[in-house]
Amino acid sequence: MRKYVLIPLAAIVWSIAGIAFVAAAGSEADFKSALAAAESANKEAGALKNQWTTTAQQLAAAKQAAAAGDFDKASSLAKQAEALAKASIAQAKEQQEAWRAVEIR
Repeated sequence: MRKYVLIPLAAIVWSIAGIAFVAAAGSEADFKSALAAAESANKEAGALKNQWTTTAQQLAAAKQAAAAGDFDKASSLAKQAEALAKASIAQAKEQQEAWRAVEIR
C-alpha cells in the first residue's frame, strides 16, 4: 500500500520542481528581452550623441544581477536603463529644436 502513496507524491514533487524551473527560465527570458530593448535604446541615444552615464551604470548593474542569478532584479534594472535611454533620446530631440528659441535675431 505504501507504493501507491509514494508514486503520486513523487509525481507531485516533480511537477512542482518542473513549474519552478519554467518560472525561473521565464525570468531569464524576460531579462534578455528587457536588456535587448535597453541596449537598443542606448544605441539610438549614442547615435544622437546623447548617452547618459547613468544608463550605462544601470546596464552594468543589470548584467551583474543576471550573472548572480537574480533575474527579477536584473529585469527591473534593465527596464530602468531603457527608460533612461529613452529620456536621453527625448532630451536630444528636444534640444535639436530648442536652440532656435534662444537664437538672437
